[in-house]
Amino acid sequence: MQGSIDSFLLYLATERGLSTNYQLSTRFSLERFMGWAQSHGIGKLEQVSQSLLSEYLMAEKKRGLSVTSIKLEAVALRIFFRFLAARGFLPSDPAEKLPVPRIPQTLPQPLSKQEIEKMVSSPSGESPLEIRDRALLELLYACGLRIAEACSVRLENLDEEGGVIRVTGKGNKTRLIPVGRAALDALKTYLAIGRPKLVSAKSGAEIFLSVRGHALTPARIWQLVGLYARRAGLEESVHPHQFRHSFATHLLAGGADLRIIQELLGHASIATTQIYTQVDRSQLKSVHQKFHPRG
Repeated sequence: MQGSIDSFLLYLATERGLSTNYQLSTRFSLERFMGWAQSHGIGKLEQVSQSLLSEYLMAEKKRGLSVTSIKLEAVALRIFFRFLAARGFLPSDPAEKLPVPRIPQTLPQPLSKQEIEKMVSSPSGESPLEIRDRALLELLYACGLRIAEACSVRLENLDEEGGVIRVTGKGNKTRLIPVGRAALDALKTYLAIGRPKLVSAKSGAEIFLSVRGHALTPARIWQLVGLYARRAGLEESVHPHQFRHSFATHLLAGGADLRIIQELLGHASIATTQIYTQVDRSQLKSVHQKFHPRG
């Protein structure tokens, strides 16, 4: 069983180009299932059936796992057994018809333009770290970056003259994103004044560096966004992905084509991007109800 998991993860890494985090999450899900199966007398993959997989997911639900986590486990099992059947390691795919839990759709919670302005203006000091943080927040909003993309973006990815940045996203897919004037100015200031003071002997080419000269981590960006949300006086907690939601929602409200937004966000499917049309409609409805005499 362990050898099959290792082969599958090698496939995810080399042929699918999926992220290390995704590989680790998938390994964790599969090894958890294998441990459970072995404790129930299953010693070979050929013994796994759809009913056994369903029983396992039910046990996970009773254990208190959330619907989102159960869905991730179900998806991991489905793609794992599909891989084994396709490569001839199993005569058939026991997970082919395994139901995947439906997650109730929740609309993204974008920040308003005023809240964004307060956030990006919060780091107003002249220290290298505040100059960095201003550039980081500006870029998150200007380009709708995922947090991992912001951590990994490198100096050679930024074309200052052309005003674009090259980003490598999910599935190792690369896209070019225009950088707005405010973000570009903040980046130029940071690269000229702030970043040189953060560079150490161990620094790489990542644009955003920590106080020790290492690349910023996702956890640190979460902390920084929370810090500046509090400094800006925002009552509710703010997370980095809300800058991405705000980027898409504000583009759509400004009349941008949905296909263009899909390209800028790096979504594989237009269906993923369409959720922002619902956000836009809900905002229109709330404005109408608030201001129309008969709303």
